[in-house]
Amino acid sequence: MGITKPAKRRRAYLNPAQSQADRAYLEIRNGILKGNLPVGIALSRRKLAAELGISVPPVTEALLRLEGEGLVESRPRAGTRVRIPTRREVEDRSLLREALEVQAASLFARRATAAEKRALHKMGRRVDKLYAACEKGPVDREHLFAANTCHMALHLRIAECARCAALRDAIEKEQVLIFNWLYDTAVQRRTLGRDFHSALTAALTTGSPAAAQAAMRRHIRRGLGEVLSGLDRIAEATRAWRSKSPPPAGLKPVS
Repeated sequence: MGITKPAKRRRAYLNPAQSQADRAYLEIRNGILKGNLPVGIALSRRKLAAELGISVPPVTEALLRLEGEGLVESRPRAGTRVRIPTRREVEDRSLLREALEVQAASLFARRATAAEKRALHKMGRRVDKLYAACEKGPVDREHLFAANTCHMALHLRIAECARCAALRDAIEKEQVLIFNWLYDTAVQRRTLGRDFHSALTAALTTGSPAAAQAAMRRHIRRGLGEVLSGLDRIAEATRAWRSKSPPPAGLKPVS
């Protein structure tokens, strides 16, 4: 099904069944975010369980958790698949992300220390280097996963240095960064520009709160049209699933 091999570590305070459900959740979730389980792909509980080396019930529990988070969806007689968000949902999440992160950028410019600002700008340059490496040749999903992980850490760090715990928690709870990651992966958006994140962090670390807000707003809005068009094409290609027909031939997981 395209997910990674089971992790060997176990948390001792969890019972075995719960530990397997947690592991299944993380493996399937990471498979989705890496693009190994692309949006629209049908998910077989039995195949996932076999690949993870566990029984079906923990996989079912993991899929229910992912469905509650909006990453997968189920329909009677059609089964379960990685969820394809609607155009309205993408636009709404983008607006929510903009509201949260623009405010975080403004507070960062006011409240972050000089040392925190220098460290953030360094993070921005590192993220740009990671994405630049992803733009050359075939997609290296592990490297892209690392780049996206670093990118998410950058945005969470902005919120942390804004000195507003509720704002940072809202960004994480609403999963606005996870869904941005998913959308970019789904449409294979890799070309961001050499200084995409360096320019953002420079504005946040050297400019006024108003300049920081404007830079963050531009950062979040860039590429939204490309993402919407790409998801529209995926939704059209997998329309048969919603009519309870088998998925189109050729739509297979990437291993």
